[in-house]
Amino acid sequence: MKKEKRPIDYGIDACEMMMRKYEAAQLPPVGRFHYHQGVFLSGMYKVYQIVKDERYFNYIKDWVDSIIDEQGNIGQFNPGKLDDMQPGILLYPLYDRTKEERYKKALDVLLEYIYDFPKVEEGGFWHMAELPHQMWLDGLYMGGPICAEYGKRYNQKKYTELVVKQVLLMFEKTRDEKTGLLYHAWDKSREQDWADKETGLSPEFWGRSVGWVPVAVLDDLDFIDKDHPEYEKMCELVKDLLKSVCKYQSKTGLWSQVIDKEGMAGNWYETSCSSLFTAAIYKAVRKGILEEEYLEYADKGFEGVIGSVEWDGEDIQIGNVCIGTRVGDYEHYCNRPTVVNDLHGMGAFLLMCQEAQQLVSESE
Repeated sequence: MKKEKRPIDYGIDACEMMMRKYEAAQLPPVGRFHYHQGVFLSGMYKVYQIVKDERYFNYIKDWVDSIIDEQGNIGQFNPGKLDDMQPGILLYPLYDRTKEERYKKALDVLLEYIYDFPKVEEGGFWHMAELPHQMWLDGLYMGGPICAEYGKRYNQKKYTELVVKQVLLMFEKTRDEKTGLLYHAWDKSREQDWADKETGLSPEFWGRSVGWVPVAVLDDLDFIDKDHPEYEKMCELVKDLLKSVCKYQSKTGLWSQVIDKEGMAGNWYETSCSSLFTAAIYKAVRKGILEEEYLEYADKGFEGVIGSVEWDGEDIQIGNVCIGTRVGDYEHYCNRPTVVNDLHGMGAFLLMCQEAQQLVSESE
């Protein structure tokens, strides 16, 4: 990886830009405990773990403290959305550092909501209470790692088993045998316009939704014992998925918004999924799950993302990031607006920089 800057330096640039742009409490959506901020701040925490700049830790704490009060009550959040559970992952390092019980109290509340979250008959989470019978790939990241860590820390095996079940069921329901990719969503009821009437599957492989999956499962595996009866199966699933993903990497190093349709009219290269795939490949190699030869794809992905970044003075500009989206057809995904320095893309970018740096540092 021949760059004047270390991989983590790009992550530092991104963190610094966001801190200049927003006071912590003003991260959008302001005042809500939501995955937009959680995804970005999770990435910032990963950067902090390498660079040890206490301003980053304090920035994360300031955001959490703007929503969680002294009694551990969480302000505006929706317990019927997995998206609003994800920022709870930030409570672990805050509790470790401060020992303030309010963080543990908030964490306990979130975990109870997740455990009792509405599920399809087979046991898979609905993505939202308002979207009955629908499992979305994104949910593995929103509700998985927080449960896996809780199960390990507090010897709560029911949360470990919950995570394992979600992963195995999601692959079972959404995996396409031909491509090895995962469809964005599955509707058990077959009632949604996007759902195939026979399979219940959505019609496309949307980049960022697929990207969350290996990132989530690899994080889950950090907290699941290697002697767990399903540990090796989870490793194989993420390994096979990443190998399949690599087949669709473009010559630019980037991946497309709709993964398997590069070059089709309307499709475009999307930065957040490219960052997530790159981060996941680096981590899978680092953990010994994926062969070292796959670093070629990760390095190419890193170079592709960095090559797409622009600068406005000292401010990094991470563009071609899809705004949030629901499930749809090819045209729906292709027509989604793109944004610059969106928190989805920023968080994914930081994860990529951290994973690239960690692998470099461990090989030195």
